Amino acid sequence: MKILVADDERDVVEALSLAFGVQWPDCVLVTAYNGEEALQHFYEDSPDVIILDISMPDMTGYDVLRHIRKVSQAPVIMLTVRDEELDKVRALELGADDYVTKPFGAMELIARIRAVLRRSAASLVGARSPQFQWGDLSIDFNAHEATVAGQRVKLTPRESSLLEQLVRNAGRTVPHKTLLARAWGDEYSEDLDTLKVYVSRLRRKLEPDSQNPRLILTDKNVGYRFARENHP
Repeated sequence: MKILVADDERDVVEALSLAFGVQWPDCVLVTAYNGEEALQHFYEDSPDVIILDISMPDMTGYDVLRHIRKVSQAPVIMLTVRDEELDKVRALELGADDYVTKPFGAMELIARIRAVLRRSAASLVGARSPQFQWGDLSIDFNAHEATVAGQRVKLTPRESSLLEQLVRNAGRTVPHKTLLARAWGDEYSEDLDTLKVYVSRLRRKLEPDSQNPRLILTDKNVGYRFARENHP
C-alpha cells in the first residue's frame, strides 16, 4: 500500500510519517510539501491513496485534485483547516472521496483511508449488479461509467456505490442514513451534507435537467428514490 501525503506544514507530514510507521508499518508513505511535488510523486509513484491539504501555496489541493481527476479515479482525501462547509462541498464537487478537518488524529485519518479503500474494493467485486438500463441511460457499475443518450460519463467509485444502492431499490425511497450506510459504510450514516453533494453530482451527470430530475427523486426529509418507470 502506497499513500501520498501532500501538506506544506512539515510538522503535519512528519507527525503522520511517525504515526503511520507505528500504526500501519506495511504502508509506504510518500511525502510532498507543495502541489507541484504532489503531482510529480503522483505520476512517478502511482500511489493507492492521495491525501491533499487544500491550502497549499501556489498550487492548492484543489488544483492538484483537478489534475488527478483528469487521468485517475484513485481515492483522494482532502485536509481542511477549518470545518467550513464550502471547503468540503468544493472538494467533493471536484471529485474528492472524503475530507478530514484539522486538527485531526492519525488514527482518524487511517480509519478514513481504510474506509475509502473498502469502498473502492467493493466497487470492483464481480458479484455486484454489473449493468443497468433505463431509457437512454445505461450504467456499467464494474467500469464506473454510464452512457447518457450516447455520451459516456465517468463515475467515481463513491458515486457508483451510491447510484447502485438507488438502482437496486428502484421505486422505493431509501432513507438518508440507510443509503449512506449501505453505500459507504456505517461511519458515514450521519453525513447528510455529503450525501446531498453527491446526489447533486449524479443528477448533473445523468439527468437531462438536473434542476428538474426525473431519475433520482427526493422525498423531502426522508430520503431519495430512483424512478421505477420503464425499469426492467
